[in-house]
Amino acid sequence: MSEPFDPTAPEAVAPIPVKIVVAGGFGVGKTTFVGALSDITPLTTEAAMTTVANGIDDRGAVTTKTTTTVAMDFGRAAIDKSLVLYMFGTPGQDRFGFMWDDLISGALGAVVLADTRRIDDSFPALDYFESRHIPFIVALNRFDGKIFHSLDEVRSALAIDDSIPVVTTDARVRNEVKGTVLALLDVVLARAIARSESSVPA
Repeated sequence: MSEPFDPTAPEAVAPIPVKIVVAGGFGVGKTTFVGALSDITPLTTEAAMTTVANGIDDRGAVTTKTTTTVAMDFGRAAIDKSLVLYMFGTPGQDRFGFMWDDLISGALGAVVLADTRRIDDSFPALDYFESRHIPFIVALNRFDGKIFHSLDEVRSALAIDDSIPVVTTDARVRNEVKGTVLALLDVVLARAIARSESSVPA
């Protein structure tokens, strides 16, 4: 990471703020992902899961998880001196899905974090971003240091277009999370360039 921005430095130029969203199913590592990269203590809205939620919240195979994000996660990271990243993690439970529209407002793109043991949990996030034409990449979180299906198998299972990157990451490791975010920013930049070129009169 770069040195913190110093507004008193000679010829200091304010970094460009960039907002992204980190989405995915319950328990895929969104809170961990945001926290690993954030330069500040991340804001989290984790609440204990109780028996009251039985039959409402689907824990699936994540039987050891005892908390869930009920609003959002938020983190901030300086990518370099010219770019500061604001990350918003979405809640994974279906009953909090109404918050997604507010969280995605103003975002340049999204990372769809996935657990290869529970690929089906990725479909709601994929459908959401595709329907709104928001650039995204799919990042397979390496639980226990491995993925349980190959990148090609995941791409085929999720019917992901070849233009959408599918990468692996470790949501606990800062440099890996940064690489994942940079992969998303590459996609955002490529789409912006393509859009600009298509608008130029022949």
